[in-house]
Amino acid sequence: SNHTYNTYTTAMAALAASNLVAKVAVKAPKAKASAVEFYGPDRAKWLGPFSSDTPAYLTGEFPGDYGWDTAGLSADPETFAKYREAELIHARWAMLGTVGCLTPEILDATDNVPFFKAGALIFSEGGIDYLGNPGLVHAQSILAIAGVQVVLMGLCEAYRVNGGPAGEGLDPLYPGEAFDPLGLADDPDAFAELKTKEIKNGRLAMFSMFGYYVQAYTTGKGPVQCWKEHVADPFGVNGFTVLPESFAYTNWQ
Repeated sequence: SNHTYNTYTTAMAALAASNLVAKVAVKAPKAKASAVEFYGPDRAKWLGPFSSDTPAYLTGEFPGDYGWDTAGLSADPETFAKYREAELIHARWAMLGTVGCLTPEILDATDNVPFFKAGALIFSEGGIDYLGNPGLVHAQSILAIAGVQVVLMGLCEAYRVNGGPAGEGLDPLYPGEAFDPLGLADDPDAFAELKTKEIKNGRLAMFSMFGYYVQAYTTGKGPVQCWKEHVADPFGVNGFTVLPESFAYTNWQ
């Protein structure tokens, strides 16, 4: 009976080990596949299978590199580094900006005011309440707001550019540490994928912000109202039908 028990135990241990190896084997190629998909010479290109002649200096080393640089703006390494930094910082601001533009128009507490009219409320008699809540931030002075923003942004940028408060040599684009309290970048494979997702969503946000500005200028309406009107009548309310009747178009004539 002891021999039978030992045989059974050995078999179960071998089965458990094989299952563990199988799970690891399944997970490993997935991480590797993600790296190949976003980085390196075999990454996805901007024209898919028709993108064979990509610039030699776009090697797929950095996130969001799809091999497109028709104007050769990134041929110089130093210029490339500056453009990468400018794009990433603008992308992050755009992602915050899209949320900031939508929020006051969505909330009933702010009277659904469009983003291009929200800031002017600070010049009203009662000032402006952030998110419509006077107990949150009750702003009454544009000078105080500007001063606080300059100080806070100055400190944040000094931290980022100098590699930390004491110049600890952190990456100015991905400093981590205090800027990553959830530890999302602890796993290198996950970090590589998150960097690609960040720049892709950031590019979309920059394009969205441009759309917000064009909508506001041509229709005098916020993005939420424009979206609602388009969804209610897609063929009657779109760029082709609205532009000829817009404020901007009529003033071009």
